[in-house]
Amino acid sequence: MGGRGEGDKGFALRSLTVWFNYIDKPQLKNLLLSLHLGVLGVLAVQKQKQSMLKTNLLHPDILQALGSAGHGSKVLISDGNFPHTTGSNYYAKHVFLNLAPGLLTVTDVLKVIATAIPIESVEVMQTADGSEPPIWEEFRATLPDQKLQPRERFSFYEAARSPDVALVIATGEQRIYANILLTIGVVAP
Repeated sequence: MGGRGEGDKGFALRSLTVWFNYIDKPQLKNLLLSLHLGVLGVLAVQKQKQSMLKTNLLHPDILQALGSAGHGSKVLISDGNFPHTTGSNYYAKHVFLNLAPGLLTVTDVLKVIATAIPIESVEVMQTADGSEPPIWEEFRATLPDQKLQPRERFSFYEAARSPDVALVIATGEQRIYANILLTIGVVAP
């Protein structure tokens, strides 16, 4: 008796509700509403006793950008040499995962992104001499059902600046020509 069990949580929720009804200042009312919803959220999570996400992708900004994108939107995963700010869509969400040279790599990020979205097509940056960079084999291994569509470097930059690019992820990839542009596909009903 008198302990802080399940009954006390209900009491706290009822107390917030009573206070809410007597406040006439909008800012304070909004604060209490946020607290009220927060308490409800905590209680719901405690009741479920399980993780809210069932994906390997946990980065909140990337999840938000992918959740806001749709069919035909594009995701650029770029190497450490890419002009992330000037060579991509200004209005896209930019996430900088280039912590240090080699951390994280384009393929590290690609493996996780590929589990989170349907991929309709894949464009890659072509080398100046037309040869195939070794990283393309890793792209094929990660995306076995996709054909890589090479683009000349400046054509790739133009595509990266397109308004269709919703998300730009900068990596610490040190290999050159390791840029990949994914077009998001459709989630079948």
